Amino acid sequence: MRWTVHIEGGPRRVNHAAVCIGDKIYSFGGYCSTEEYNDWESIPVHVLDTSTLRWAPINYKKNDVVPFQRYGHTAVAYGDKVYMWGGRNNAVACDTLSCFDTKKLEWSTPAVTGMLPYAKDGHSACIIRNKMYIFGGFEYLTDQYSQDVHCLDLDTMQWRFINVHGTPPSHRDFHTAIAYFDRMYIFGGRGDLNSPYNSEEEIYCPQVYYLDTISETWVTANPIGTWPEARRSHSAWLYNDYMYIFGGLNAKTKTHFNDLYRYSIKGNFWEYLNVHGVGPCKRRRQACLIYKDKVYLFGGTSPCSHNNINRQVYDAEDNPERLIDNNDLHVLDYAPTLKTLSILCVLEHNLDQSSLPRDIILDIRMMTTPNRISRPINQAG
Repeated sequence: MRWTVHIEGGPRRVNHAAVCIGDKIYSFGGYCSTEEYNDWESIPVHVLDTSTLRWAPINYKKNDVVPFQRYGHTAVAYGDKVYMWGGRNNAVACDTLSCFDTKKLEWSTPAVTGMLPYAKDGHSACIIRNKMYIFGGFEYLTDQYSQDVHCLDLDTMQWRFINVHGTPPSHRDFHTAIAYFDRMYIFGGRGDLNSPYNSEEEIYCPQVYYLDTISETWVTANPIGTWPEARRSHSAWLYNDYMYIFGGLNAKTKTHFNDLYRYSIKGNFWEYLNVHGVGPCKRRRQACLIYKDKVYLFGGTSPCSHNNINRQVYDAEDNPERLIDNNDLHVLDYAPTLKTLSILCVLEHNLDQSSLPRDIILDIRMMTTPNRISRPINQAG
């Protein structure tokens, strides 16, 4: 396992949602604090070709059902279609289901029935069989954190509220969920000391839970090993019976993370991973998608170091933390080939490339040439 690629110039996005379909990664929405944010503009969609590491905007067909720009939403892939739900702009939260057809490049709003979830953001979503399961989030109608589970049958388009058994995870938002056969695994997230109410006294839970979707029962895992510090706005993905988590934030300890842990689903234990290569800087609200043996990580926001003091940053009025939004792409390769390792050696030691075969030179360019979706944040003009 090794971090192999770091390329700038991709979409500068925070709190976006993304899916992988085939060898393409689709990214939807999110915000950028250095750009003017129009609440009601059409949501931007970008696609990453994993074979070339090139980003491109998608000029989809415009119609009356194109969703508005948002952040804190979720997106799941089912066949060639992407189902996006929830999220909010600076004015409202959304409870409308939107569908993006990656073949026709157009949006639709499927007609749904059943008991719809309240509009929320910071929830999680994953696909198990033919259903999209949604857990948690922050509901704006009730001004509360949620611990509810809803599922949407993607064949019948019927919503159902699930009356779960067992003790559910506490009310929370900005946790992660992964699907493992008939289970939905939950880790992390932000709750409140006076849960479910939002009194701005944040609490963080380090426990692992899973929902058995057959018996509709919550189970507390209580794993052994070295637990990661509790956090929110991190990333999680599944690879070979392990749940991996990266990054995130614990606002109680004022800590951003760029660590990597994995949880063994079969062995029920955590372990910290010391990964070779130059990995991403500390960040939160990035996206991570796995395709074959590689994880593609992009975007998010990071604390601004003193070395970046002359770069344009965002100062929230109610938060003295200085942040910088990222436009980079990182690749974590679980099984790097000898060719990839050799290229990394050439780059690390700045070796002469003039006598290398043309295909190797092209691979080096692909791995190092910046994208052109966004410019460096400190570039004027």
